[in-house]
Amino acid sequence: MSFEIEVENIKCGGCAGSIVSGLKALEGVSAVQVNVEQGRVTVDGEDALRSMVCEHLKKLGYPEAGSTTGLASARAKAKSFVSCAVGRFSDTSAE
Repeated sequence: MSFEIEVENIKCGGCAGSIVSGLKALEGVSAVQVNVEQGRVTVDGEDALRSMVCEHLKKLGYPEAGSTTGLASARAKAKSFVSCAVGRFSDTSAE
């Protein structure tokens, strides 16, 4: 079973890498796919995991679309820049 979440702040493959590694660490998540252009994350796992996955995405800086505003949105965007950089570094260190 899988579910899809539209998220904010995905800019590149580094962001996608951070999302995939972050979500795969969650118990019950068997696979993660990220569509950077559409800002969508597809998670293979039970629907009951959806709220936990959304919370983890928010901590990474990629909140569910429309779920944050104002200062919370600015904080999420700042977190996503760090997460993106970490994802880019991880991608290049694997080469």
